[in-house]
Amino acid sequence: MNTIELQPTIDNVNIEAPEKSYPVLKRLNTFIENQKDKRLAWFMIGLLAQAVLILPIPAALIYYYNASVFVLAITLVLFFANIIAGMGGSKISVLILLLTLDFVIHMFMICGYILS
Repeated sequence: MNTIELQPTIDNVNIEAPEKSYPVLKRLNTFIENQKDKRLAWFMIGLLAQAVLILPIPAALIYYYNASVFVLAITLVLFFANIIAGMGGSKISVLILLLTLDFVIHMFMICGYILS
């Protein structure tokens, strides 16, 4: 026999739970902490990215846009800082910071010389 329900039960499906909004910095720190066991991979990614993408930038800027030699000096300092940090056993947050800092600085150099 079927039973008749006079008052329907409330399902949890229809109730919306408020989502917690995490700040960007907290999410970034959580991501970096989850990457602790992949420190060597981040070091190798940083070295390969710098060798393939970043190291040709000063040559192109100096040859085509008459950039100063300081572009080469900045590139080499950042490159060797990444090598020293990776081989010296720095934390994963330092390696990721150096990688992003390297890309940001070189993007500013490219924009500065190409747009001027």
